[in-house]
Amino acid sequence: MEKGSTAVVLNAFLGGMKEAGATAELFYANRLKIKDCAADFDCWWKTPGKCITQDDMQQVYPKLREADILVLATPVYIPLPSVMQNFLNRLCPLMEPSLEWREGRTRAKFHDNIKISKIVLVATSGWWELGNFGTVIRIAEELAKDCGQELAGAVLRPHAFLMNQNKTKAEEVLKAAKKAGFQLVKEGRMSKEVLDTISQPLISEKELRQWYNQHYEKVKNKKTT
Repeated sequence: MEKGSTAVVLNAFLGGMKEAGATAELFYANRLKIKDCAADFDCWWKTPGKCITQDDMQQVYPKLREADILVLATPVYIPLPSVMQNFLNRLCPLMEPSLEWREGRTRAKFHDNIKISKIVLVATSGWWELGNFGTVIRIAEELAKDCGQELAGAVLRPHAFLMNQNKTKAEEVLKAAKKAGFQLVKEGRMSKEVLDTISQPLISEKELRQWYNQHYEKVKNKKTT
């Protein structure tokens, strides 16, 4: 977890936030022992704002109530790692069922004691194109809107594993990720130029596709011989 592509980009991003004066606390969803959401909505109707399930989320809820910015960092699976989806489901107690009709959709909002004003996505993937992030971005956008917030931006690094093979480009990407974190704290936004630098292609789509296919052929031939 600490050495994967997502962690590398996230650490640079958080480094920029800290350099700008922010304090950041990191939780790994895979290390949190949290149960599935019971989906009984007790956190809305019986004990508003409180989850009755006693597990590691009880350590996280106080941190979330005091945070100004929520950064969600994840690799792209199909579409999310199960532990990340479970974590998102367990954010329900932070929302109150004071429903509004916004932009053609039913939406809730954060409880008044939740200080989060910005939600940011940091995501990595193994495929070449930015389109591979589409579903993950939509999930983050839906979460933000359901909380009465806007997604403040998405830090995206496609074919992230190739940073290990191009140190010069990797340094450029991580420097930009750090700058994005700095900008978010100091200016409340991340510039398109910086986000584009983070997402820049490291090789062509054709080259990456050939690499995947050649690697698969080697594995397939090894199994059949």
